[in-house]
Amino acid sequence: MPSKLRAGRPWVNLCRMKRTALALILLAFCASGSPAAEIPAEVDRAIESIETEDIRSHMRFLADDLLEGRAAGTRGYDLAAAYVRAHMMEMGLEPGGEAGAWTQQVPLIRATAKSEQTTFAIRDRRQTTNLVPLDDYLLQPDPRDEISEVDAAVVFAGFGIDAPDLDWNDYQSIDAHGKIVVILSGAPTQFPTTMRAHYGSSRTKAETAVAHGAVGLLTIRGPQAQARSSWDRMRRSSERPLLRWAGHDGTIGRHHPQLRVTGSISPAATPRLFARSGRKLAHVYALETNARRPLAFPLRLDASIRIVSSHERIESANVAGMLRGSDPRLRDEVVVYSAHLDHTGIGSPVDGDSINNGAFDNASGIAAMLESARAFSSLSTPPRRSILFLAVTAEEQGLLGSDYFAAYPTVPRQQIVANVNLDMFIMILPFTEVQVHGYDHSTLARHVDEAAAHFGIKRIDDPQPEEASFVRSDQYSFVRKGIPGIAINEGIASDDPAVEGERRITEWLRTRYHRPSDDLNQPIDWEAGRDFARYSFLVGYLIAQNEETPRWNEGDFFGERFGR
Repeated sequence: MPSKLRAGRPWVNLCRMKRTALALILLAFCASGSPAAEIPAEVDRAIESIETEDIRSHMRFLADDLLEGRAAGTRGYDLAAAYVRAHMMEMGLEPGGEAGAWTQQVPLIRATAKSEQTTFAIRDRRQTTNLVPLDDYLLQPDPRDEISEVDAAVVFAGFGIDAPDLDWNDYQSIDAHGKIVVILSGAPTQFPTTMRAHYGSSRTKAETAVAHGAVGLLTIRGPQAQARSSWDRMRRSSERPLLRWAGHDGTIGRHHPQLRVTGSISPAATPRLFARSGRKLAHVYALETNARRPLAFPLRLDASIRIVSSHERIESANVAGMLRGSDPRLRDEVVVYSAHLDHTGIGSPVDGDSINNGAFDNASGIAAMLESARAFSSLSTPPRRSILFLAVTAEEQGLLGSDYFAAYPTVPRQQIVANVNLDMFIMILPFTEVQVHGYDHSTLARHVDEAAAHFGIKRIDDPQPEEASFVRSDQYSFVRKGIPGIAINEGIASDDPAVEGERRITEWLRTRYHRPSDDLNQPIDWEAGRDFARYSFLVGYLIAQNEETPRWNEGDFFGERFGR
């Protein structure tokens, strides 16, 4: 009899009826229109073994003030890594790191801007204006050079997107070669959700700017983007040093040396950039909601920018444990579970509290991954494929731990067939719905639906595509290496008809995301956390057990762009 997520709910009681023909039909189609998978009794028992108190116990430790927010490269993070390693050892996994160890050390460069020595001036035919750091602009420190400077003309290039597959090129009417490019954050709303996330990501936009010869990249934000994340929040985030991983061959991950400056312009200073362009800023901001065609033009000014940076070499570890598969033919294929272990550490005090504990972000994901691993290890016969459980570092600094692992995997990359990522499950609504980023792109969708049908929950599409979640979590590092990946997240259905679930999620993001109040004192639905872990376990089990190797859908955008 399939395990259910919540006792006492009408649909659960219905699905617990004897296996009459009617019950089978309801079970098969109550969630997603896909039939429920046949689950062995032992796997059902493993699902049931994931308990609420197990999730609570992990999160209680990982989100404790003792760990000081788990920032990559700090003592608090190392304590969290030791905790994860100890649990992996206790449950009988094999070391999955480098050279037979439990860890993969990620070499990092910590770059800090010397703001008192950094300058930013704009000039036209009439005057030169010196901009004020923090109030007018935020510039990234350079991870390689102590001094990075540029003096060049400035042009506006719309969203900064060149997407021939969507018939969109913001660069087609301007020459960006040797110039500083100003772009609007985000992407056209008519783009398909995950392609919108990909083309709207800062990483893709930087690559595009380099391809068009730009020497600097500055981002402005329209009213909608400002409403989602204020300039004050961006200022607080800029207090943290920049991290980038250092490759074996001297490369620096996520760094484009051609771009001598990268940063953001505040809403207050943006009108100064457009004052001599002859264009209305309102028309630029209108692109956020109504971008029918590319808009680009010269700003008729030059900018002189100088960034002074200091550098420090540090290390932070990914933690990895392996469960070997049982099928001699399929055990060399590896399914990777990932969840980021780091958070943002200690920041500016908010209501007297400066520790960003990261309970939901992402002690929740680590807890679910550990309990999934424990459930797998309880099986007398492991699934057919091998499973690597990977707790990654420095996600909060740009997916660095997963990006480094994808560049230098501890198992042969061609053997990694899928990634299941668990990041920031917001535990404030019952787990009766699930959204899965990456669902539309590969055969992993089949297992997402089978698990949803098994538990009688509904799969929904991303209700907030403007958040670009698909490219903001660690599955994207695997996708960029041609590996099908998904991220499992909460739905928006509320158990109270008077409460709008999506509004509660939005309010949480506005008031607690990356703040000290994301701790264990906030309202938490612990049963939802347990249910999320049970569902995540079953999705991974179905992937690891299925005869067919996961693959990209025929003609899929990400499969065509990054596929192996």
